[in-house]
Amino acid sequence: MESQVKLMLVDDHPLVRDGLRVRLDTVPGFVVVAEAEDAASALAAMQRSQPDVVLMDIAMRGTNGIELVRQFHEQYPQVQVIMLTMHDQPQYVVEAFRNGARGYVLKDSPAQEIIAAVHAVMAGKRYYSAGVADALAAGATPAPLLTQREQEVLKLIAEGLSSKEIASRLDLSVRTVETHRLNIKRKCELEGSSALVKFAVERKWTGL
Repeated sequence: MESQVKLMLVDDHPLVRDGLRVRLDTVPGFVVVAEAEDAASALAAMQRSQPDVVLMDIAMRGTNGIELVRQFHEQYPQVQVIMLTMHDQPQYVVEAFRNGARGYVLKDSPAQEIIAAVHAVMAGKRYYSAGVADALAAGATPAPLLTQREQEVLKLIAEGLSSKEIASRLDLSVRTVETHRLNIKRKCELEGSSALVKFAVERKWTGL
C-alpha cells in the first residue's frame, strides 16, 4: 500500500484551514496531520507531527510566512513547503524560493492546482501557480543580450543553484561561473545577489 502524504496547514484564518482540510482529506493518499495559525504554533506542530508538505500563507500574526519558510528549511530541510497566498507580486515569489519554498500557489487557484503542487514537490520538482507565472511575466523587463553560456548560468540561478553547483553542472570552474554572474549583473544593471536572483526568476517565465 502506498504511503500517505502528510500535510500541515499554516494560516491564521480558521475558515481557510477548515476548507483546505475538508478538501485535501478527500484526496486519495493525502492526510492533514496538523494545523497552525502562527509561527510559534507551526514550529511546535512541525516537531510533533513531522509532515511531508506544508501549505503556508505569507500574511500572519508575528513572523510572516516568508521568514518562517527559512526557519523550516534550516531546521527541517526534508519538508517541502508550498506558499498558498493571495500575494502574486514577483518579489514575494523570489524571496519565498530563496528562503527554501518549493511551490507557490495563489489562493484563488482551483483545488486541483493545489493537489498538483503537492504531487510536484513530492516528486522533487518546483511548482508555480499559473497566476504566479503570469504575474512574473507581466512584471518582467526586456532581456538584454546575453551569451548562450550566460543564459545557461542565469537559468540555473533561477533554480536556486549556488556557484559551486552551477560549476559542477556545466563543467566549469567556480571562478568562471562567478565571472559570468558579474557579467550578467553588469549587462543587466543589477546591484547585488538578490537583484540577480529576482531577475533570473523573472527571465525564466519570458523564455530566456
